[in-house]
Amino acid sequence: MSARAGRGDGGRRGLTRRAALAAPLLALPLPGRAQEGFPSRPLRIVIPFTPAGTTDLTGRLAAERLSARLGQPVVVENRPGAGGNVGAEFVARAEPDGYTLLLTTIGTGAINFAVYGDRMPYKPGDLAAVGLLSRVPNVLMVPPSLPVQSVAELVALAKQRPGGLNYGTAGIGSSPHICTELFALQAGVRMTHVPYRGSAPMLTELMAGRVELGMDNIPSALPFIRDGKLRALATTGAARSAVLPDVPTMQEAGIAGFEATAWFGLLAPAATPKPVIARLGREVDAVARDPAFRSRMAELGADLPSLTPDGGSSPEGFETFLAAEREKWADVVRRSGAKVE
Repeated sequence: MSARAGRGDGGRRGLTRRAALAAPLLALPLPGRAQEGFPSRPLRIVIPFTPAGTTDLTGRLAAERLSARLGQPVVVENRPGAGGNVGAEFVARAEPDGYTLLLTTIGTGAINFAVYGDRMPYKPGDLAAVGLLSRVPNVLMVPPSLPVQSVAELVALAKQRPGGLNYGTAGIGSSPHICTELFALQAGVRMTHVPYRGSAPMLTELMAGRVELGMDNIPSALPFIRDGKLRALATTGAARSAVLPDVPTMQEAGIAGFEATAWFGLLAPAATPKPVIARLGREVDAVARDPAFRSRMAELGADLPSLTPDGGSSPEGFETFLAAEREKWADVVRRSGAKVE
């Protein structure tokens, strides 16, 4: 009896020891377990500019639609600064679990790498493509106090005052910044850049006449143009904007071959698991195609369809698109000399 009991106690002690050793392993997530349940908690989209601009508007609309599709709240967080680099770096360094995303722009996704050069706090490879949401033309504007009615008159004034006209944008490296530099190159004029920390402060200063002209995405500028607080001279798309049908394109206004469109999409930290990226990519593609989202973006002046060249908004297609945009705008930055000093 005692011998059998001893053996039984030893067996129980062995089982106890094995269970104790196995407990930490059971606590670890099995490969793919966390990904299969994604998302299981709220997500956040970091917007690297101040509220009220086109980036903010697009991000909030996308967050609303994504929340409905993912079944989890999607919170928007504004982290402006350094032409969007502050917010972009924050996401690049975030936990790569799919719960923190960046609402990227043509600046943070392409232009800034050329404008900031060695000062860039992150590399293209630090962020993974998720999907493209929309493309948006810019609009060249002046306050009513400036006595010009057309692009031709603005160019004539700029040539009379080389470097004397100040133009405002949402920040260094933003699409309005480089679009205006491209305009200056093709028009043969010199102007002085006055960067702001987002569209809202720039538009306020422009309406007050503290800068002579400004460039911005159509959605954020549209209400002020419609109210007569700003005068639109030209838009930057290939065709006239449906929301500003009476405003000529840059090409129609005499700037031959000019076309430049801002865009907005979502990126995640580079090490985010591929299944999570794939899931997010499918949902972003669905949002980009969603009639309610597209209708609202069109009302704001977006240039739809808002899809990548491969016919969709897949992570792979968006990555190809990003590489092409970085190459295109690096050339414009090189020619214009637009650098952060």
